[in-house]
Amino acid sequence: MTTTHPFPHSSFKAYDIRGIVPTALNPEFARELGRGLAARAHAAGVSAMVVGRDGRLSSPSLSSALQQGIRDGGIDTIDIGQVPTPLVYFAAYTLKTGSGVAVTGSHNPPEYNGFKMMMGGSALYGQDILKLRDEVAAGVPPAKTSGQGKEVDIVTPYLAKVIGDIKLARPMKIAIDCGNGVAGAVAPALFRGLGCEVTELFCDIDGTFPNHHPDPAEPHNLEDLIRCVQTTDCEIGLAFDGDGDRLGVVTKSGEIIWPDRQLILYARDVLERCPGETIIYDVKCSRHVAVEIRKAGGQALMCQTGHSLVKAKLAETGAPLAGEMSGHIFFKERWFGFDDGLYTGARLLEILSKSTNPSAILEALPQGVSTPELKLEMKEGEPHALIQRLQTEGKFEGATEIIKIDGLRADYPDGFGLARASNTTPVVVLRFEGDSAEALERIKQSFRTQLLALAPQAKLPF
Repeated sequence: MTTTHPFPHSSFKAYDIRGIVPTALNPEFARELGRGLAARAHAAGVSAMVVGRDGRLSSPSLSSALQQGIRDGGIDTIDIGQVPTPLVYFAAYTLKTGSGVAVTGSHNPPEYNGFKMMMGGSALYGQDILKLRDEVAAGVPPAKTSGQGKEVDIVTPYLAKVIGDIKLARPMKIAIDCGNGVAGAVAPALFRGLGCEVTELFCDIDGTFPNHHPDPAEPHNLEDLIRCVQTTDCEIGLAFDGDGDRLGVVTKSGEIIWPDRQLILYARDVLERCPGETIIYDVKCSRHVAVEIRKAGGQALMCQTGHSLVKAKLAETGAPLAGEMSGHIFFKERWFGFDDGLYTGARLLEILSKSTNPSAILEALPQGVSTPELKLEMKEGEPHALIQRLQTEGKFEGATEIIKIDGLRADYPDGFGLARASNTTPVVVLRFEGDSAEALERIKQSFRTQLLALAPQAKLPF
């Protein structure tokens, strides 16, 4: 391990590795990580690993070092270059390795980077990542024989697969905003390939993110897209996060269709072909999601937030569809079951192309009066401690159910409130929904009181 920087123990998160470059993550660490993953690959009977990278300035050097480490460990590498994270998963499935690494900082600030990992067909998360941390920290010796490396074009087969699967009822005029993230490498070609007339916003890849941050979960990051859709003849706007695995949607009138409302539309569509099946949604989603899934004849199953955790639940249940409020949507029906913002956007257009007024379809989806995801910024380690106390000491009078599978969610007859610790950044994520503005304010006030009782200095974002 490098002597320049200490080992980044805190960068090993619940479902990936994230940290600041170069203090936490650097090429020396990436090479050691590669050796650790190679040892895992040997144990799993895996002979080759796919590696792709996002558009961050640090990604080429981290990707190169990671691949060198994997080869040092005796495992072959398949370099698919600068591609959205879903294409790493796609390559792992179609090239039959079941194993790969996306070098990506996702939607974190430019100085961050990270690694999303899958091995033997499953995402690494939880205890597996903690074990990997300990193995890498202890040092993994090189193998007696080095692995080989090769480069493969995965964009061409990916485009062919999606364009072959998705059929639009009519051509559509859309705007896409890639936020200068790596989705820009694929999205314009994909949607034109589907027959759309595409207006591009910030599709040039630039790891400094000069226009706005590539995170469609933040409303202000969608302002440029909204303006574009409202002032042109575009019917709808699609936005992608920094590594292309999450989708944001805006309508002609400028309304943001949050992913839990999108999930209702996808669920109705999938359940027409998969009647009675289970649809998975995370704790941040609206109460309307479960109601609408049941109305459409499906079984609604709530689970923890986190792309790796949702994938594991999807594999466990055999569900055809899962979705998170953050914008990760997982189609198992007709697709592979991994989160893919580009494919999700294509499935959305397939549904909406049957209508002459796509915005009306989206805006008619049920919703309460709700907040977007709100973030209470804290110091490293503080969010989890606060949530643990909230789970044991919090008092939420009038709540019909307190759910603790991921943070604390209090469901009321007329809304819900949620507080959970993020697994990627040191923040407490909050979300509130009510059947009316009054219900929303009452629920917010309840959480305000409980949080300030435990953390009087907290600067609450609501």
